[in-house]
Amino acid sequence: MSQLHIKEGIARALFVAAAGISILAVALICVFLFANGVPAIAEIGLPEFLFGTTWRPANDIYGIFPMIVGSIYVTAGAIVVGVPTGLLCAIFLSRFASGKVAALLKPGVELLAGIPSVVYGFFGLVIIVPFIRDTMPGRGLSLLAAAVLLGIMILPTIITVAQSALDAVPKKYYEGALALGADHERSVFRVVVPAAVSGIMAGIVLGVGRAIGETMAVIMVAGNQPIIPESIFAGVRTMTANIVLEMGYAADLHRGALVATGVVLFVFILLITMLFNVIKKRGELK
Repeated sequence: MSQLHIKEGIARALFVAAAGISILAVALICVFLFANGVPAIAEIGLPEFLFGTTWRPANDIYGIFPMIVGSIYVTAGAIVVGVPTGLLCAIFLSRFASGKVAALLKPGVELLAGIPSVVYGFFGLVIIVPFIRDTMPGRGLSLLAAAVLLGIMILPTIITVAQSALDAVPKKYYEGALALGADHERSVFRVVVPAAVSGIMAGIVLGVGRAIGETMAVIMVAGNQPIIPESIFAGVRTMTANIVLEMGYAADLHRGALVATGVVLFVFILLITMLFNVIKKRGELK
């Protein structure tokens, strides 16, 4: 018994240490961002920084509103492309695909998750951008290209998490629906999917988080113009792209403004996560 207690104590200490390291890492990131970003925001002015439409570091003009709008548009486009596709694919793999088909498709989904961002960016630059340029208005490097590419990139996250949530629904839910006279499709979409909504929302949140934080692929296909896009065929610059493109040579207030952009991005992701949690809780109450 003493050895058992020692092993349990060691395991408990390891778990506590791992949790503490995670919390410490988040705390250090927050301290770094706010300690370096808030003074820059104070010097520039919060309204001018958040709602200014001109980004011109050479003249000490730092308005990130075009980048905020660009991030929102690109993320919204990725949600439109990736969420329905990923959710339907997860439902198919979990409840409709045969064993052989699922065994064939699942490794492909896992492979999508392992592809580096720069490879996705190269795919977008070689395939998506020329297609848009040849068939639609504009140069191809656009908001549309970034949204489509990010929609593809978030698919494996949404599919994997949503499928796990669907597989975890007890069989008695589905069997009970069949016993009451529902067919297979109605049982899946009216009973199984609502029962797995919590896990599905978690997958969507993770996918959206990747879309917001993605940088390299977006830089390669978005056009990187620090202006508010007038259409989906216009170039766009996101907040993450703005930081990466200029951090290498930024100094003084310019560097502080880029760190402050990271603060805005951090708050942006936090608000989106809170919004999804509210939506999930309302769905559970219903």
